[in-house]
Amino acid sequence: MGMAESEPMCPERLVMEHVTSRWGTLALIALLERPYRFSELRREIGRVSEKMLAQTLRTLERDGLVHRDAKPVIPPRVDYSLTGLGREAAEQVRDLALWTERRMAAVERAREAYDAAGA
Repeated sequence: MGMAESEPMCPERLVMEHVTSRWGTLALIALLERPYRFSELRREIGRVSEKMLAQTLRTLERDGLVHRDAKPVIPPRVDYSLTGLGREAAEQVRDLALWTERRMAAVERAREAYDAAGA
């Protein structure tokens, strides 16, 4: 590969990583249902640290996929929702997740056949 390895990742690949990251995917799919407050979203997703979820949401917000709505009330209330672009991305990753669920048996059969062949 030579010099290409030291070059920055192409922008499309970077956005793809944001959208298909473990927490990015789960956040997008959850937000398809409705807007969430941070703590609600963390509970909905489960097993994600506060720091990691905050970082994921910031990244998705920067990419224009998530809208952060901070209400000037006490205590502060912040709601996260999808933008139009975010909804498009979320529908794509949801469809991939649904396909995975639907086709898991076929994947398992393929794995068993592969393993049985001693490959």
